[in-house]
Amino acid sequence: MDIETERTGGVLTITFNRPEVRNAMSRAMATSLRDTVSEAESDDDVRAVVLRGKGGHFCAGGDIKDMAAARGSEAKEGEDDPIVALSQDFGRMVESFARFPKPVIVVLEGAVMGGGFGISCVADVALAHQSAKFRLSETSLGLIPAQIAPFLVERLGYSEAKRLAVTGARLDAAGALKAGLAHAVYEDDDALAAGLNATLADVLRCAPRATMETKRLLFRTRFEPPDAMVGYAAERFAAAARSAEGQEGMMAFIQKRPAAWVPEEGK
Repeated sequence: MDIETERTGGVLTITFNRPEVRNAMSRAMATSLRDTVSEAESDDDVRAVVLRGKGGHFCAGGDIKDMAAARGSEAKEGEDDPIVALSQDFGRMVESFARFPKPVIVVLEGAVMGGGFGISCVADVALAHQSAKFRLSETSLGLIPAQIAPFLVERLGYSEAKRLAVTGARLDAAGALKAGLAHAVYEDDDALAAGLNATLADVLRCAPRATMETKRLLFRTRFEPPDAMVGYAAERFAAAARSAEGQEGMMAFIQKRPAAWVPEEGK
């Protein structure tokens, strides 16, 4: 299997499982990821998703063999150009994570290149091991960062995204932290594991429905001016305040106790 999944409590861990190619993203892998995240969105028991790679690497970008095969294929009548279809499949997968309403945490180790770099940009929390090496390698290969471009600009800002893209520059973990690509950097495996556990504990202390609505709200603010958001935001706030979750949260605060959704180990 190109990906492995494991459920622990409310956390779904998705592990890229192509260590022999530093977890390069194949078309089949992109499809599996899209299907998995779709299932996770409709599963109320999943409260957070962790993405990581096997073998000491996150993801070295797109699979060159898939690209070569698509380039050598001819489009059948009524079908998209094979390279267009390949790119669109990857783009739809990244977009599915960008729109995913539950928290997404990425654990970044070793190679974080090309498409892997892009995937890290759509995560809510990016935790990096000091071994992580980041690069937008597309232009050095005669390609362009087609599907990840919007997320590069969103995460890094227009100026920094341009600099990294046109130079194919490399960033170490400290550079990624400075650029805002990583939110924390850890010196060893134990520290990284502790950081991940602490982040998940924070996430699971937050109300699941409120977290989903907050992500949807933030996603919408990317495309609409503040004045257009006033009515929508007020309606969603009122719905949250009147919900069972909102009532439980406020009552827990008044009674100085953990809310019902906090896991036992976090109480």
